[in-house]
Formats: sequence, structure tokens, C-alpha cells
Amino acid sequence: QVQLVESGGGLVQAGGSLRLSCAASGRTFTSYAMGWFRQAPGKEREFVAAIGGRGTITRYADSVKGRFTISRDNAKNTTYLQMNSLKPEDTAVYYCAADRALSTVLSGPQYLGVWGQGTLVTVSS
Repeated sequence: QVQLVESGGGLVQAGGSLRLSCAASGRTFTSYAMGWFRQAPGKEREFVAAIGGRGTITRYADSVKGRFTISRDNAKNTTYLQMNSLKPEDTAVYYCAADRALSTVLSGPQYLGVWGQGTLVTVSS
């Protein structure tokens, strides 16, 4: 089972950009689909983006489509979330998650058991 560590969060002004990273341990990284989720204060954790093991399939929440890009570098066991044109409503703790099936990642956070510790993104207006 992989272990995940996120980094790259911070404070940014609206319209700015950030890139989050999720480093995974283990030798079987390509066997895992990866997802990014976020949780704002007082709200439930929600899906942001997902990517298949080979990086050829990606999916996005409507709220981030066209602004965020998920990618992975399997040689570095790392998944990225490039966030552009950030809005105050993007403020949240961002988590990465892993599962052997992309369909499970897309099914929702309640079905996932492998999570990072989260990284806080704050977008000021």
C-alpha cells in the first residue's frame, strides 16, 4: 500500500497560481489511480480531479475544469495539481488519494482508504 505526502499549498491572491505535489512511497505507483480532493471549512470533502495509472485518462470537477490540470510523473512517484486562475472559493485543504481503480477514485471520498495529510490553499480576494 502506498503512503502519500502532499506539499505546495500556501496563500495566493485571486487570479494567481499554485502547484500541489503528492509524493507516493512504494514501487507500485503506476498501479494506482490518483485523485485530488478538497475540503473547505464547514463543508464535506469533494472531488477535484483524478488521473489513471498511466496518466492517459483524467477527469475534473466542473468547478475546476479549464483552470486546474492534474498530471503525474511515474518516474518520480509524484502526482501534481496545477491550479491557475484561483478564486477565493478554491480555499480549502487539498488532499491526494490513491486507489487501484480509477472508478473508485471517481466514486467519491467515502470509498477511499489511502490519503495524504493534506495541504492548505488559501486564496485571498
